Amino acid sequence: MGPHASADARAVLDAIRRIVRLLRQSARATERRTGMSAVQLFVLQQLRSAGGALTPGELAERTLTHQSSVSVVARRLVDGGLVKRQRSPADGRRVELSLTPAGRAAVRRRPRLAQEQLISAVDRLPLADRQALALGLRELVRELGIGGARAPMFFEEGAGSAE
Repeated sequence: MGPHASADARAVLDAIRRIVRLLRQSARATERRTGMSAVQLFVLQQLRSAGGALTPGELAERTLTHQSSVSVVARRLVDGGLVKRQRSPADGRRVELSLTPAGRAAVRRRPRLAQEQLISAVDRLPLADRQALALGLRELVRELGIGGARAPMFFEEGAGSAE
């Protein structure tokens, strides 16, 4: 490995460490303040910003993750009385998720989440930089041999893992 590759590898690892640190610190602080995981609050926030009920697939799109990951988190929120799961009045085959009054109250009190900061920061990058970053990270994941696994939501145990 040449000196340039080593410096590049260090820069990549330093950036990943800083991002993971931000996410971990945010997750711990959020849980201490609210008693809920940052992922749960992120899902609640996405439901609130939708202004109405969402299907699990629509919620997965909004959280930029896989439907199975969102379903695990949503199930916990339903069990906790923060989200209501019901059949769509318009189409009984569709399941919809919406906030309960307790869920609306929880999301009103929540801190700004690192996931939101990360998404916003990526969205602010120039298009060419975003595309290069996405390509580079996809290639890195492929090289690591983890490209086939579903990506769970940040620090949510068991969410969406491919076993």
